[in-house]
Amino acid sequence: MIRFLLDMGLAQSTAEHLRALGHDVVHLHDQGLERLPDDQIVAKAEAEGRTIITHDLDFGRIVALSRRTVPSVVTLRLTNMTPARVSIALEAVLSEATAAVDRGTLVTVTDQGIRIRELPVTPG
Repeated sequence: MIRFLLDMGLAQSTAEHLRALGHDVVHLHDQGLERLPDDQIVAKAEAEGRTIITHDLDFGRIVALSRRTVPSVVTLRLTNMTPARVSIALEAVLSEATAAVDRGTLVTVTDQGIRIRELPVTPG
């Protein structure tokens, strides 16, 4: 089981799908945190031991530049961002990268595949 924090750009149905798979999922909307600044979302995810799922590139940048080892961030960069397509993509991440997400990684999901970068990100 992974503890997830879903950003505002993701559908509530994505949270429900992940919960149905047995994961602990919080959507920012559920907690009335729609306007929480990105750096505070990262701090919340770190404090709660959650992996951020987003389509916003800022979260990966914040984590990388701060040289943090957590939280993991899954960034979805799909052409088709319908909830059904997002759910399929997240199932692929869970199948291929659960151990990496547990260790602390930046995961980028595109139409071409999944890219994983271990945290902390080293320059170069």
